[in-house]
Amino acid sequence: MHDSRPAIHNRSAIHNQSAIGSQSTIHNESAIRNPQSAITGIIVGALALRILSALLALFVNLSFPLDRPEQFTVFGYTSKFWDTFARYDSGYFEGIAWSGYQPAAGGRSNIAYFPVYPLLIRYIGRLFGHHHATNYLVGIGISWTCFVLAMVALYYLARLDLDRAQAQLAVLLTAIFPFAFFYGLVYSESTFLLFTVLAFYGFRTRRWILGGVCGAVATATRVPGIMMLPALAWTAWRAAEPTRRDRAIAATGLAIAASGFGAYCFYIYRLTGHPFEWAFTLQRWGYVPGGSPWRAPAHLLSVLLTHPYAYLTQDPMAPYDTLYGITGILFVIATPFVWRRFGAGYGLFMLLNLLLPLSSGVFEGVGRYCSVLFPCFLWLATIRSTVWSVAIIVVFSMVYTLGLALFTTIHPIF
Repeated sequence: MHDSRPAIHNRSAIHNQSAIGSQSTIHNESAIRNPQSAITGIIVGALALRILSALLALFVNLSFPLDRPEQFTVFGYTSKFWDTFARYDSGYFEGIAWSGYQPAAGGRSNIAYFPVYPLLIRYIGRLFGHHHATNYLVGIGISWTCFVLAMVALYYLARLDLDRAQAQLAVLLTAIFPFAFFYGLVYSESTFLLFTVLAFYGFRTRRWILGGVCGAVATATRVPGIMMLPALAWTAWRAAEPTRRDRAIAATGLAIAASGFGAYCFYIYRLTGHPFEWAFTLQRWGYVPGGSPWRAPAHLLSVLLTHPYAYLTQDPMAPYDTLYGITGILFVIATPFVWRRFGAGYGLFMLLNLLLPLSSGVFEGVGRYCSVLFPCFLWLATIRSTVWSVAIIVVFSMVYTLGLALFTTIHPIF
């Protein structure tokens, strides 16, 4: 006679597991809705990191000579404290806020910089007066505010997959990533991270219009923003309810997300007669995507394995290319693990945002591009080994300090 007791036992186990899963879900949802203590800690910690980084940059600026003359100054004269926020691209963002886009036929132009961040500087800055210094100070305020909000948003997004401790660790790793100091400068990184995280959060929680609007802001903030669309599309496909209405709203959200990029292309078309003139401008800056993405990393690994000392000491750009190149390679290695742990949405986001810069054949900016690839930090937060977690935090903190010092003294960390 067939014994039905194992089946009954299995049904009971399934029921118990379901109940446990439901209780866990309820607990997690409760923690997401009422994370006051965690959020307060994140806000205080994020602000403290920005203040400590600014003080560290000041001491570096007081202690070490600049590698090259200052390009931009906040007040029109040298300030050992404030000028550390305004290196390299900072002046271009302020220039757009001050006088708008200025295309240069056949030459370099500021239209390579997407508009959200400089427009925020312009319109918020006008509330406090029309001065170059005001624009820089407002740019710092925008970056700091977006950074704090991005850390909070990332915590909420991380809690969809991770427990509280892991989510907090993911936030910490994002904040102290070796090139995360760009979040506190007059750069667009923190604005881009904030709206990218909010876009994914909106799509993962089926808040399609919210996700679409945030995606639109992100795709109009930085060139690589357009590379998030396939990941958002996959996320929408997986998250949408199997009803025509929900899928239609999800498609609408995706179209809205693409509209930020499309709107800038349309503006550039009206300005120059070609919707992709910003891409041609990037090429005139020496940034030409579309090549073999493995060529530059393979060459870097080859010289580091065969004659590292000669390479690092004879080529003036070698130390900086090594920092950026190794970072990019490690993120490429991490991508399959992210894909396996969190799915194709996050995996595609990382893969496409790595292929674009690496296909240019140069490592310039790769550290900044990796700093906003938040799925990698979510994955690192799932590592169970305390030793490895502590080691990652220590290495991140050390290289963060080095990178900030190099940037402050105007070495070629872009």
